[in-house]
Amino acid sequence: MVALKDGIQSADAIMRLAEAGAIKPETPFAPDQIQPASLDLRLGRRAYRVRASFLPGRNHTVQDRLDQLSFHEIDLSRGAILETGSVYIAELQEELALPQDLSAAANPKSSTGRIDVFTRVITDQSQEFDTIGAGYRGRLYAEISPRTFPVLVRTGTRLSQLRLRKGEVRLSDAELLALHRLERVVTSAEPSIQDGVAVSVDLAGFGTDNLIGYRAKRHTGLVDVDKPGSCRVADFWEPLYADASRTLILDPGQFYILASKEAVHVPPDYAAEMVPFDPLVGEFRVHYAGFFDPGFGHAEAGGEGARAVLEVRSRDVPFILEDGQIVGRLVYERMAERPKVLYGAGAGSNYQAQGLKLSKHFR
Repeated sequence: MVALKDGIQSADAIMRLAEAGAIKPETPFAPDQIQPASLDLRLGRRAYRVRASFLPGRNHTVQDRLDQLSFHEIDLSRGAILETGSVYIAELQEELALPQDLSAAANPKSSTGRIDVFTRVITDQSQEFDTIGAGYRGRLYAEISPRTFPVLVRTGTRLSQLRLRKGEVRLSDAELLALHRLERVVTSAEPSIQDGVAVSVDLAGFGTDNLIGYRAKRHTGLVDVDKPGSCRVADFWEPLYADASRTLILDPGQFYILASKEAVHVPPDYAAEMVPFDPLVGEFRVHYAGFFDPGFGHAEAGGEGARAVLEVRSRDVPFILEDGQIVGRLVYERMAERPKVLYGAGAGSNYQAQGLKLSKHFR
């Protein structure tokens, strides 16, 4: 088996694990499928519309639950429209046979989160979403639920990404503060560091027109997930602009794209993840897609700091956001080795040096 160091595994290690059979793709990896610290996961041939979201539980496989809960099978090889408000379970092309000291975590890809497609990875006998225990051997499945736009997907579509982890590698607050003093992980002069470094929302505005973000329109056309630049912004989004109050009222059920006030930097020897802020401070969620690869916002990879784009949804009640309000926290983890190619320096890096940016599907 592959000898691995403690840390988040790099692209080179992911390829070595695949060669050793710990990752088993049904078809060869696409050229840009392996990112500096993550692996994109591809939809397989079949998906199922199901009655409700579920976890299989300790004593059941995903197929057991599908036999109970699925309405019908969908052939993804011909392409399929996934409707808003429905829940689907899709087979993934990547299967795992992890060594006993290697675990994994999944998250939606950035482009997936920015079109409000809620997706989570599940495994046989799992009791948590997006968490794959050390030594897991078996198939992977994606739960997919478009929330705002209907989407067109097919076999090979990539909605989720996988990160592989050996050991306890998350930085403590003291270690994160030391890293910030050395590398400046956010542009705040005095960052709030408590279970990660705080990220706040920018409602002062960008550019001469003080654009602060976008609110998704309802009853729109279709987003083809595999066709960048195929959708007009005006057909799907309503722009939002700053006013004198520098506040924004989040309407329940509405989806917003906003941006962080701080520019974010992920040094090459680290990976980061955005975690939602404590729900006790507000009934909203940000950033469904939470992985930041090594080199995000890094000057040597063309970043020089980059804003975190926030995918925001209020839960049950209207909620007022204020400029500079903390909405999430970034946790940093050590890489097992520095990737040979950093985020922004290779294929598939769509959001390096970003400001306020919609997904790659919009022009």
